Amino acid sequence: SLDLNILQSTTATDVITACDSYTWIDGNTYTTSNSTATHTLVNAAGCDSIVILDLTINSSTTATDAVLACDSYTWIDGNTYTTSNNSATYTLLNAAGCDSVVTLNLTIVNSTSATDVITACDSYTWIDGNTYTTSNNTATHTLTNAVGCDSIVTLDLTMNYSTSYTDVITACDNYMWIDGATYTSSNNTATHTLTNSVGCDSVVTLDLTILNSTTYTDVISACE
Repeated sequence: SLDLNILQSTTATDVITACDSYTWIDGNTYTTSNSTATHTLVNAAGCDSIVILDLTINSSTTATDAVLACDSYTWIDGNTYTTSNNSATYTLLNAAGCDSVVTLNLTIVNSTSATDVITACDSYTWIDGNTYTTSNNTATHTLTNAVGCDSIVTLDLTMNYSTSYTDVITACDNYMWIDGATYTSSNNTATHTLTNSVGCDSVVTLDLTILNSTTYTDVISACE
């Protein structure tokens, strides 16, 4: 009598998605997608179990993040950089679910500062549009320097003042004043501008009183 027990081989497909490369059960490392490789194992019944590989290889990507910043820059890695850097990297996931390695190419340029030292008379209109009438060393104004960063200018203003006075003169018949003019009558409107000790105008106003000389004839008759 035949007592025959037929056991069945089995087949299966090993569906795999991997990044860049994959080492399968056959010991081979695959760097491209593959749907033809097979490997034979033994199933539970002791027959062949043929495994077919269905491998999809997705690729990692790389990119460079070129950045120009002033003074400091906080990148996607959370770090704040104060000097140029072209070596820092950070890994994200690309659309295929693989690594996307970003390399930082950071150029740090610097803000500048300067002091604008000014001496002026009476008032001064600065680059900020304000007119100052007293000395000031705290005002600041921000411009853009040659590399596109802030250029902070601090005002150092010394304010000197013009002076004025009246030159009171009484003269006979005529008077030549400091302005070079000769006056023959009283005058209280003429002015002349000199420079005072701090380099500002010294405006002198003339207050001239002209008194006139007199003449008369002494008629005398005398004997001997």
